[in-house]
Amino acid sequence: MKTTAFSPSPALLAAALALAAGPLAAQSHDHAAMHPAAQSKERAKPTPSQPDSHAGHPATPASGADPGMDHAAMGHAPSATTSTPVDHAAMGHMASPQTPRTPIPPLSDADRAAAVAPAHMHAMHDNGLHSYVLFNRLETWDADPGRGLGWEAQGWIGTDLDRLWLRSEGERSDGHTESADLEVLYGRSVAPWWDLVAGVRHDFKPGDAQTFAAFGVQGLAPQKFEVSATAYLGERGQTAARLEAEYELLLTNRLILQPLVEATLFGKDDPARGIGAGLGTVEAGLRLRYEFTRKFAPYVGVVHERAFGKTADLRRGDGEPGDDTRIVVGLRTWF
Repeated sequence: MKTTAFSPSPALLAAALALAAGPLAAQSHDHAAMHPAAQSKERAKPTPSQPDSHAGHPATPASGADPGMDHAAMGHAPSATTSTPVDHAAMGHMASPQTPRTPIPPLSDADRAAAVAPAHMHAMHDNGLHSYVLFNRLETWDADPGRGLGWEAQGWIGTDLDRLWLRSEGERSDGHTESADLEVLYGRSVAPWWDLVAGVRHDFKPGDAQTFAAFGVQGLAPQKFEVSATAYLGERGQTAARLEAEYELLLTNRLILQPLVEATLFGKDDPARGIGAGLGTVEAGLRLRYEFTRKFAPYVGVVHERAFGKTADLRRGDGEPGDDTRIVVGLRTWF
């Protein structure tokens, strides 16, 4: 049997190819038909007469898109918004301010007044009235020529700048007052820890009572030395000066060692009172106290006193020693 070869015409081949390619083209390119969200995007796309303010921003996926659809398998290019987060800072968007958790209260008159510095420096001082009394030395001893008692006290009443000072110092021996004086002074603060003082001093003993004009300075020197320097002018032309310095060395918070030096000088001889011109006496003491409280501190110490020049000669002429060393027991208190 003889087989005849079939040879299709070119027109027939073209028709067959067009018929086979039709369904595939419809499946790969009719994206709008398969995605309703895409159609809504196409309808919402701005026209040239209405510029889109977000034209430069990446598009976000529609809320109605099918999350399970594999666009890569269908030949669709992945959307930029699904792989890269939107950088609003790079686009110039500013984050909206957050409301503070604690509301800021409005300014009051008291707040405005507190922000203004005082008009004058003296407003920083305390103008209240205060007082202070200190018995720095209240002591006794037993030595030649007999049992003795000594005191040194001071007090003041006033403000931080202006004060009325009272100072007293003296000794008694075997029931007789050997020396005693009282000073009433006005003090004015001229620097931190320093006062200028001026007033009167009255000597009860030795000799006849007499009065002096007094002026000086007192305060806290560097390294915390308490210093007092006072000059005196007597009613009969006598002149004198008293210098005193003391220091408090804290061995513990309650055990304190206090050295003290006091010197007196006189301008001219006064034999009736046993005083010679020049350096009169120097007293050096070392006292160790224990503060049971800050206001109650008993102590024990040693004191050495020596007379110089004509004062020593006058004392020896009266049968008194030129120098004296004694052990003292006393109390330091203040209120």
